[in-house]
Amino acid sequence: MKVGEATHFFCRLVEPDGKPNAKDIMNQELLRLIDAYAAEHKVGIEAAFGALEAAIAKQVGVAQAAGPGAAAPKAVVAIDRAGGDVTGDIGGSPIPATRLAEAVLHVQRQMRVAAPAKAAQAPAKPAVRAAKPAVKAVEPKKIASPELLRIVEGLARDKNIDKETVFEDLEVAMVSAIRKAYDTEDAHVSIDRANGCISAAVGGVEMSVRDLGRIAAQTAKQVMIQRIREAERGSIYEEYLDRRGQIVTGRVARWEGGSLIVDLGRTEAVLPKGEQIPGESHMPEERIRAMILDVKEQPSAVRIILTRTHPDFIRALFELEVPEVAEKIIEIKVMAREAGYRTKVAVNSLDTKVDAVGACVGVRGSRIKNIVEELGGEKIDIVRWNDSSKILIANALKPAAVAEIALCFELGRGTVVVTDDQLSLAIGKRGQNVRLAARLTGWDIDILTPNEFNAGLDVLERTLREAPGVDSTIVDQVVAMGMVNVLDVEEVGLEPLVNELSMDRQLAQKIVTRCAEEARKVAQQQAANKEKSARAADKSASAVVEPPAVPETTEQPGPEAPPQAPSEAPQQPQTDAAPQQ
Repeated sequence: MKVGEATHFFCRLVEPDGKPNAKDIMNQELLRLIDAYAAEHKVGIEAAFGALEAAIAKQVGVAQAAGPGAAAPKAVVAIDRAGGDVTGDIGGSPIPATRLAEAVLHVQRQMRVAAPAKAAQAPAKPAVRAAKPAVKAVEPKKIASPELLRIVEGLARDKNIDKETVFEDLEVAMVSAIRKAYDTEDAHVSIDRANGCISAAVGGVEMSVRDLGRIAAQTAKQVMIQRIREAERGSIYEEYLDRRGQIVTGRVARWEGGSLIVDLGRTEAVLPKGEQIPGESHMPEERIRAMILDVKEQPSAVRIILTRTHPDFIRALFELEVPEVAEKIIEIKVMAREAGYRTKVAVNSLDTKVDAVGACVGVRGSRIKNIVEELGGEKIDIVRWNDSSKILIANALKPAAVAEIALCFELGRGTVVVTDDQLSLAIGKRGQNVRLAARLTGWDIDILTPNEFNAGLDVLERTLREAPGVDSTIVDQVVAMGMVNVLDVEEVGLEPLVNELSMDRQLAQKIVTRCAEEARKVAQQQAANKEKSARAADKSASAVVEPPAVPETTEQPGPEAPPQAPSEAPQQPQTDAAPQQ
């Protein structure tokens, strides 16, 4: 049900002169004659309808008679109280439309002739151009309109708005039309919710909405369209506001700049360029799934923002594909994502009989495969959750095998030791694996080889023992706090040593000062090594040259070779030239 259909019906109801066809003209003229008949004879509208139906039926019977003096067959005629359509049958058969129209015209002519002659002879009053029509104090005709009820129900259902709101909008539109036609504020319109009858009054005098003109009908039309659209906009805003964080399926409508416009059925949503997965491309009319990120109400429309890069989009996909996640048997604790490349998901099972990782993967990877296909091949690592930070870090760095982990709670840093063959696997392509693991666990993760780890411990132990009063117990305590090199001690500072280890403040100050001095030396040494490595790389790159070309003078020119000028001949060593005969 479209708004245009409702406004078309409304205009037909209040605008009888708005470009009607011949049948509409006849119907409207018939209804006006019935109103005049009821007013002249002081009878009700229903009685006037009955009298006119009897007159038309009699005329049809006379026209259908076999000849003069023959008995006229009995005809039954009915006039639609809303639109004025005339239907009937005679002898059990429908009356032909032409015969029915002739009978109606004949009755109308008879009623005009029977009108009082003084009405035709009365002098015409000069028309005032800007005058508004007067309200006729006649008995209003109650028009039962099942079609109006059907349109209201269709609008309420299709636009997802309350039916009472549609009725109120129609009443307000009709009031606007009456105020436009009669230039008054004292207007009232009510619609019977049961049968669709419309009651209107101006200044306390009841009237018929059919007395309104074309301009007033257009005013009512604009008011009704505006109010229904406002109600629909409010309905759309409330509906999609409650659906934030849910996945919706739509159709790609068009591109606007870098943003993708998605048709959701009732309205359109926008998928900004920043919320699209890098490398993806979509064609018009393609089906697409995305998550509702935000809903904003604007003066002209409701702006619905979609996303495919947000981590919660992965969560929503797991809820769709893994029933255990939707039923809260498996809990997604935390996620880390780089859209289009890789995602790490930490899961935990609340039921000891359910394996969290196995349920998410599915039989032969069926469940996780569907999610990966929806994301265009993005890699997904499912990590088993653990309350122990060391175990969680080790699980997050998989598939790399971890040899040792040292946690420094003061710095929020975890130092992870892996063997040389696992180093590149732990770091990942462009540092992606360790970066996602750090975001997943909430720890700043450093990856070291055993040689680098031991070298840092040796320097730390030597520096600590140089401070007076430091023994192996203090060294072990410092290492147990997760400080594995002099840089960590300098960064942690004085207070943790005093508070956590109950160390003398003067001794702690000496340790921090000594480690700071050594840290500067280590930093300078690292910078020098880095610069040396860079120079070596540049030197090796410049050493790669093209192999020398074979001298052309070592070969005798063929008989067809063109002679070269002496000035252009290349100068070659004497040993490379062939002897001339």
